[in-house]
Amino acid sequence: MNQSASKANTASSNRIPPRNFEALRDHIAASQESLPKRLAQAARHALAHPDDIALGTAASIADAADVQPSTLVRLARHLGYDGFTDFQSVFRERLKNRASSYEERLQNIQKGITGDSYEGALLSGFLSAARQSIDSLSEAINPAEFARCVSVLADAEIIYIVARRRAYPLAALMSYSFGKLGIRNITIDSANGVDDEIVQMATQKDAAIACSFAPYAPATVEHAQALARAGVPLVGITDTALSPLSACATHWLEVSEHDFAGFRSLSASMALTMALPVAVAERRRLGT
Repeated sequence: MNQSASKANTASSNRIPPRNFEALRDHIAASQESLPKRLAQAARHALAHPDDIALGTAASIADAADVQPSTLVRLARHLGYDGFTDFQSVFRERLKNRASSYEERLQNIQKGITGDSYEGALLSGFLSAARQSIDSLSEAINPAEFARCVSVLADAEIIYIVARRRAYPLAALMSYSFGKLGIRNITIDSANGVDDEIVQMATQKDAAIACSFAPYAPATVEHAQALARAGVPLVGITDTALSPLSACATHWLEVSEHDFAGFRSLSASMALTMALPVAVAERRRLGT
């Protein structure tokens, strides 16, 4: 082993690894520049398919990620874990916590409230998470990148919107706003199961917006990747540089939402997706 590799391994072994999924995701995003190609590939797969990492074997996960099992071990050690099993435990803990019922979450909230008003404390917690989310977006948003996203969408003949699960309200809001502003748009969410055919109708003269956050809705990722392969300009709204959406988007905007007792806010994402349609309409009105 050469001296630089030895130093890298020593540094990794001395690092205290993240013990929850959110911290691990942020850690990987911060270290993406230093990750070798295969390790970055494995890391992207892990963040895009956290349930599979929690439940799979090293061999099955490596096969799905198109890497060798040894790559998973090297990734784990690079991030400071003892090995793949130690790395996998973070994903298993996330799955365990996610499996808790809404009733259990509410019970946990109640245990943490010492004042007289349960309802007031509950509202205060959600409002605080919303404020923190919006403040984080205000500090992190890149106005120039936002303007580039607006430009791509303003030039489109039709704007396709893709969002599922927790991100679906963003699609509903944007579709409503674009419609009210007279901007042609199609939400890829058919009741009769022809979403793939709708995706195939998009052309390079159109544009698309895809929204998804960890653990990333598979249908959203698949449709976003299909649109990108077809050469359709794609604007991604997601939570990290290692998101599968940021990997295939023409331009992307990062939104990191805070949570209260496990209930994650959508406040910053809603603010962003309210601004986008209005900015697109104004760009078209001004013709710039």
